[in-house]
Amino acid sequence: MPITTSAKKALRNSGRKRSFNMAKKELVNKAIKNLKKLVGEKKIKEAKAYIPQVQKILDKAVKTGLIKLNKASRTKSRLTALLKKIS
Repeated sequence: MPITTSAKKALRNSGRKRSFNMAKKELVNKAIKNLKKLVGEKKIKEAKAYIPQVQKILDKAVKTGLIKLNKASRTKSRLTALLKKIS
């Protein structure tokens, strides 16, 4: 356990940030999973409508530092390629 007051404050802050980051990461993963599910069910029209939302979620995750830029770009590229392949 932390002893100094600054270490206690740092512990509180890191716990708060961790819970926020975990929730945001879960949102990103659910969005990707939902898009893959739509593609798997061959609901192409819904998937095409949903892909901008997924890209927006990924961009916001990069902006807050949750994931790196290249990972987001790679994920967006793979999802659009998957959608293009199925349609």
